[in-house]
Amino acid sequence: MRSRTHPVVLPSEVGDFADEVRRVFLELSRTLGTEALTGECSPAIDVYETDDAIEIVVDLPGVDRSAVRVIINGDTVLVAGQKTARKAPGESSFHLVERGFGRFARTVRLARSCDAQRARALLVDGELRVRVPKIADRRGRSVQIPIDVPSSGSAH
Repeated sequence: MRSRTHPVVLPSEVGDFADEVRRVFLELSRTLGTEALTGECSPAIDVYETDDAIEIVVDLPGVDRSAVRVIINGDTVLVAGQKTARKAPGESSFHLVERGFGRFARTVRLARSCDAQRARALLVDGELRVRVPKIADRRGRSVQIPIDVPSSGSAH
């Protein structure tokens, strides 16, 4: 089975998930404290398609599993969470800060029919990997439909 790479549309808005995003951020502020939610960031994301799934990979170095939520609604996947700011060790201070921190919400619109019930996410070595299995495309496949014969006493 050969892998294929297909583009998947990445909408810039999370408008369809406004209520879920608010709920996730409220939940995280209760867990992590409101001071952690000062900035906003946009983690890098890759989306690719294999023969049997859509795979989403999000760079989340230093982010704890408890600070991330993955929600699927219809044909859209939402990855939202909180990346806490790093503190300078001891008496030192930062001279340059390029790595983002704060809340984040990224959405990916799936270009095919997928099975949300079988979707799985794994956070390992700073990468969140979301795998959403595709539903087999039945178009173009011949399916023979059986023809029933009515029983002798019934009319159709």
